[in-house]
Amino acid sequence: MNKVILLHRRPAGKPVLNDFKFTSESIPAPQIGEILLKTLYVSVDPYLRGRMNDSKSYIPAFELDKPIQSGIIAEVVDSNNAGFQKGEFVLGNLAWKEFQISDGKGLSKIEADDSELTPHLGILGMTGLTAYLGLTEIGIPKPGETLVVSGAAGAVGSVVGQIGKILGCKVVGITGSDEKVELLKSKFKFDNAINYKKNHDLLKAIQLACPKGVDIYFDNVGGVISDAVLANINKHARLPVCGAISLYNETSMPIGPRIQPIILTKSATMRGFIVGDFSEKFPAANKQLATWLKQGKLTYSETIIYGFRNIPQAFINLFDGKNEGKMIVKV
Repeated sequence: MNKVILLHRRPAGKPVLNDFKFTSESIPAPQIGEILLKTLYVSVDPYLRGRMNDSKSYIPAFELDKPIQSGIIAEVVDSNNAGFQKGEFVLGNLAWKEFQISDGKGLSKIEADDSELTPHLGILGMTGLTAYLGLTEIGIPKPGETLVVSGAAGAVGSVVGQIGKILGCKVVGITGSDEKVELLKSKFKFDNAINYKKNHDLLKAIQLACPKGVDIYFDNVGGVISDAVLANINKHARLPVCGAISLYNETSMPIGPRIQPIILTKSATMRGFIVGDFSEKFPAANKQLATWLKQGKLTYSETIIYGFRNIPQAFINLFDGKNEGKMIVKV
């Protein structure tokens, strides 16, 4: 039988396992023009939390008692489509199913062996594109500027910091443990990093780490961390807003500092973005990321969880900061 994971109920606050439902169905057979896919790797990402709410957004909400979808790498195990051959690997936004049928639309082939597949869910996929395009198109980094990254040990944040270093910035990361602070400085070559859980005066800690102020703030978390960074921005600062994971599970909107006076007096630019906003730039961005990776200028971390049944728990673990880099489930 074919295991499937459904959204059983809409989470109230932080998701729990009972918000998901496991079911099974027969493994389908591909008809003319179709392929049968076997799920190999599943990407779990914070943005999926927003799709669990019944609210209007940039992407449709998940339907109750229907399969959840995310980025998935799959193997073609049977094909009645001339464009796909048995044994090929593909990437696409697919359902949380062990096996599924596709007509091939929206899938991209991956020319790699099994040991080289997972980067296409991370640094060579939407993660890398989000980091590169958000930083270069909105942050517009210049050599000598100071870049601060929140959620810095996560999938996007760790890549943003490395790109900032390549482009000549001083890079400071904000993260949630001493182990991740060391990871940012040793593996990802950040100039400095701050454990926000141990700094009761985060505004002061950022001021000390960024004595010349903050020119670019790549925001992945929102909340009190972003309040503290904004208090340290320079004139003409640029603030790409990629995510707000600290607020995704709030049942009512917290009230924080009114940021308009800061944005106004600093002549700062604050822009939220979805990576699809820059879709026409994907080919060039992917080429640059692949080049840097091959040259050893970029590296990455992955947190691999094993087993189809553990997909929901892996997703929940994101909100407790239990990932270093990209969170992936190997089925």
